[in-house]
Amino acid sequence: MRAGEFQQEGLRCGPLLPIIGRREPKSMWLFRVTRSIDWPVSMSSLEFPDGGFCPTINSFSVVDLARRYGTPTYVYDAAVIRRQVERLRQFEVIRYAQKANSNLAVLDLLRRLGVVVDAVSAGELLRARAAGYALASEPPEVVYTADIFDREALELVVKEGTHVNCGSPDMLDQYGERCPGQGVTLRINPGFGHGHSQKTNTGGPQSKHGIWHTQLEECVQRGQKWGLRVTGLHMHIGSGTDFEHLSQVCEAMVQAARRIGPSIHSISAGGGLPTPYRNSDQPLDIARYHQLWDGARRQLESEWGHPVRLELEPGRYPVAEAGYLITEIRAVKRMGDNLFYLVDAGFNNLARPILYGAYHPLAVALANPQTQQATQPVIVGGPLCESGDIFTQTDGGTVVHRQLPAANVGDYLVIGCAGAYGFVMGSNYNSKPLAAEVLLDRGSDHLVRPRQGSASLFASESIPG
Repeated sequence: MRAGEFQQEGLRCGPLLPIIGRREPKSMWLFRVTRSIDWPVSMSSLEFPDGGFCPTINSFSVVDLARRYGTPTYVYDAAVIRRQVERLRQFEVIRYAQKANSNLAVLDLLRRLGVVVDAVSAGELLRARAAGYALASEPPEVVYTADIFDREALELVVKEGTHVNCGSPDMLDQYGERCPGQGVTLRINPGFGHGHSQKTNTGGPQSKHGIWHTQLEECVQRGQKWGLRVTGLHMHIGSGTDFEHLSQVCEAMVQAARRIGPSIHSISAGGGLPTPYRNSDQPLDIARYHQLWDGARRQLESEWGHPVRLELEPGRYPVAEAGYLITEIRAVKRMGDNLFYLVDAGFNNLARPILYGAYHPLAVALANPQTQQATQPVIVGGPLCESGDIFTQTDGGTVVHRQLPAANVGDYLVIGCAGAYGFVMGSNYNSKPLAAEVLLDRGSDHLVRPRQGSASLFASESIPG
């Protein structure tokens, strides 16, 4: 192995990028791969047998996993996470938005792949540290990104020296008073937004996110009162944006950076990379995505004469296609002309369909594979005492049918593309325990979070007197 190379996750890697250094034992290496990688072949959402049969996940029997860990259970395929990260290597810094899936095993895997993280709460800061990230480093392994400081988060970033990405003018005063003279990043709302749902649109006047673009100079002056230096800009307009809007964001970023000047040393493209949930969805053209942002970065480097770090902040992209929710069919019943499969997972486990009308691919795993039958139109619902507890609905709550194989009580339904905004948005509604989480990695299955015990649902409660 030549000087400047290292071995990581079974790869022979090229010289380290100059922006991140190694600090034993927990710091990050960002690297360029010097040869092709032969990871185990795993399913993508475009290969998921939507409407068909899903007997295995990366060679593991769905029925065996369900019987071993119970249902509902989230299963994450580490090989898919590795594949997704490799597809993003064109970007200088990959900063994972851990709100998408913050299980410590997932964070640890990403850390070992050279991915740094974003945190939006004190809890996520502590999770990052527990997974091996340093809360204070230069360049930062962890960035606190939010529109407010709650008191716990402010105390923690002050104590740990964590870099801050401010999404509101008031954050500058609150941080500057406690940490004068530091560098900060500003999240800018460029005045427009776009996303796959209005609820995932993070730009424009109806969005709470970011500093309004016309207040940029005011915020710079506000920071100067405390000696704060604006060293980075962040701009994210929504989840699932298209290239037309992306080009507008890149131009808006260049204009905003010029207004601040050469104190800027990093720009963040945010996240929101589209994820294909349907077989008809087109995969993202990563090269084109990078080309647009790299062009913006190069413009600024040319004008200022110094390097500008380009960060990408994906949440869904690394983990969505890696996740599956295995749930058992507990009732099959007909209501008029509608046939229902009622499963033991509900929106307390996967909230995206009820929140956004989100589409997830569905497949059946038969407890007895000899009974495979033709497909039929089905509505899939959960166990909750709530009419909206339906997995097959569109935005606005319209219930729709999906073609699925004939199944019986005791068979299993696999919900695909569930690795992002799945478990992390779970709740104890109807006093239901949180699901188990399992990681599949290199031929082994690991229980990375046990199913919540029913007694813990009320263990911290008390009755007065």
